[in-house]
Amino acid sequence: MVTAEEAIQNEAVRAYLMRMIGEAGLALVEDFGFEIEKTDEELAEETGINLNTVRNTLYTLYGKRLAEYRREKNQETGWLTYKWKLRLDRIDDAITEDMEEVLEKLQARERYEDENDFYICKNCGIVYTFDEALLREFTCSCDTPMDHFDNELILQALKRRVEQMKASLGKV
Repeated sequence: MVTAEEAIQNEAVRAYLMRMIGEAGLALVEDFGFEIEKTDEELAEETGINLNTVRNTLYTLYGKRLAEYRREKNQETGWLTYKWKLRLDRIDDAITEDMEEVLEKLQARERYEDENDFYICKNCGIVYTFDEALLREFTCSCDTPMDHFDNELILQALKRRVEQMKASLGKV
């Protein structure tokens, strides 16, 4: 397992975080520190990042189990304070879960491409399944006759990508 400090230095992890939480979120993660708890207000003040951006970043990370919080109640005011802590030691699990979701979607698309016959309008470029084309009597809404669309290149690309994803996930 990779430590949080090592994870944040990995370019693939940085790219993953950048897509998930953006540039400001990545800056927040870099400045957060590891093994310590901070409130969202402390993080906003220390980093100069807008409080709403800090909160959105923390909630996004929490949704992927890459951050956690603990509540403290002020006995005098009754207000709750949330102390946040990063859990980048779970980054491998988060990436794996996202890859498995992508794999499921790719497999569904592969099945769709494999199980259907397609027709295309050469004028507007709209692609129809056989059933849709049949309902339209093989004429597009722009009154152009449809031609058969060979999706073999798309299907082969999907098959290759599915196999690559399976290999990455150790599912071959």
